[in-house]
Amino acid sequence: MSAPAVKPIIPDYAGANVRGIVPALLGPSTWADTAPAWMPDAVRAADAVVLLVLDGLGWDQLQDHAHLAPSLMSMQGRSIHTVAPTTTATALSSITTGLTPGEHGLVGYRMSLGGDVMNVLRWAVGDQQVRRSHPPRDVQSFEPFLGQRVPVVAQGELQTSGFSEAHLRGCDPVGWRAPSSIAVEAAAQVAAGERFVYCYYNGIDKIAHERGFGPFYDAELRFSDALVADLMNALPAGTALLVTADHGQVDVGARIVHPSRELLERVTMQSGEGRFRWWHCRPADVDSLAEAALDAHGDVAWVVTKEQMLDEAWFGQTVAPPIQRRLGDVALCAYEPVSFHEDADSGPFELVCRHGSLTSAEVNVPLLGALID
Repeated sequence: MSAPAVKPIIPDYAGANVRGIVPALLGPSTWADTAPAWMPDAVRAADAVVLLVLDGLGWDQLQDHAHLAPSLMSMQGRSIHTVAPTTTATALSSITTGLTPGEHGLVGYRMSLGGDVMNVLRWAVGDQQVRRSHPPRDVQSFEPFLGQRVPVVAQGELQTSGFSEAHLRGCDPVGWRAPSSIAVEAAAQVAAGERFVYCYYNGIDKIAHERGFGPFYDAELRFSDALVADLMNALPAGTALLVTADHGQVDVGARIVHPSRELLERVTMQSGEGRFRWWHCRPADVDSLAEAALDAHGDVAWVVTKEQMLDEAWFGQTVAPPIQRRLGDVALCAYEPVSFHEDADSGPFELVCRHGSLTSAEVNVPLLGALID
């Protein structure tokens, strides 16, 4: 089978990437000295910075819906890369720790860990919580926010989760029950003297998963843009508002690929997610499984072995052996708008929009800034 015309976008971890935002803002020098060239100029003259992460807002989708987001489009900035895989658990951890996935080790939505496949967002294996058998501080051992105590304005019900302990521990949680409180809380933190505030909102991602692109997505994007406008109006003068995201979206709809029983008989375990599906197998079977998967699904997905990904630094230059063991052996990374089915990765409804792979729609995210005057 001939190689696909499109190639995966391997994240540029040393350049304009979400993992570099927090280190640039919390480093020892002034923002004017440490802000990289790809950081919006608003930061350089700011007295304080509020970073808003809009879960699921890809750069491509923002450009396609620019007319619905006048506040976002009024900000100065550009697209930057997220991480691999393009999934919430991995990307948020890279944002808060400033590390690549290969360093912090939360390398997927569903991740192989000690013989289990753990859902990182739920910190569960199946329906069983596993905080005792897989303590979050051991699974992800690096302190978020460079060890500094940062106010985190996020949903109150998320504050005590295992994933929050893994990627937000040591913060000052400022929980909100309704998104209208985000601007109020962020402004109060800056007014109280905080120089950096982290805010998180997941409405775009949730609606895209459940409803796809269309009127519901449009309504949510307008709502999120109004949230940005509220922040601009509420934050004290001299504050820089930065907006970024953890990944973009692809509308998959009903295009679900069911691998053949013959292929799956070679697979000992599956992890990852629908657009970045890891197949685990016996070491002796890696090459033959990859070849068979390429023959069967190379028309819709890049079929890549773990060794190739490590050689090409998909997860960063450093991936320690314990982290390598969390990866599968062969990955099916969709470049067409499809998702690979797995029974254990099914929920109460089929997701419409998905992410995880390395297409432009998933890898490119915004980094926008405005200085409040």
